[in-house]
Amino acid sequence: MPGRLYGVGVGPGDPELVTVKAARLITAADVIAYHAARHGRSNARAIAEPYLRAGQLEEPLIYPVTTETTDHPGGYQGAIDEFYAEAAARLAAHLDAGRDVVVLAEGDPFFYGSYMHMHKRLSDRYQATVVPGVTSVSAASAVLGRPLMERDEVLTVLPGTLRPAELAERLAGTESAAVMKLGRTFTGVRDALQQAGRLADAWYVERATTDRERVARLADVDP
Repeated sequence: MPGRLYGVGVGPGDPELVTVKAARLITAADVIAYHAARHGRSNARAIAEPYLRAGQLEEPLIYPVTTETTDHPGGYQGAIDEFYAEAAARLAAHLDAGRDVVVLAEGDPFFYGSYMHMHKRLSDRYQATVVPGVTSVSAASAVLGRPLMERDEVLTVLPGTLRPAELAERLAGTESAAVMKLGRTFTGVRDALQQAGRLADAWYVERATTDRERVARLADVDP
């Protein structure tokens, strides 16, 4: 019998925020897979480490690129598509051998998570189960002690990779917003908040629930 695929959310960073189901599946799995940058470190694996056991196989899925600069003939998208296809083939080999595979995902697997690319490529051939996790947005809200929305308010989740003009328009049209994927986009996001008249009320939360947590008014943050 082929193995079973699990996309397991491990939450925002605190290992105690891993769900009971996620912890059980991580400990029981034959293979633990996780995405990582080229330096090889994986936040998802670090969160899940208390639940790993001796003898498990590990499959680090190392991104070939982390920015849009690459010499791949297909450009950035070509390099990423090739990587996801190769990663899915590696996981399929374990599943074909009858091994259960847990793919670790920071936060929730289907909330900007890399696991979804494995799910798209494998779930039509193998039994696949997705285990939701605490998102970084929920963690940031808890850390700040501020509700994401109340009563009839609308929450909009936005990627910081949008063009600043589009981001500003969307920020101006919602009661509450969470902006993800800052990093290199920080300056553009701050400009968009300023343009939308929302900068004074914006907060910055980095690595919520971890020992490297950072909280500040976004206007005061030096990128």
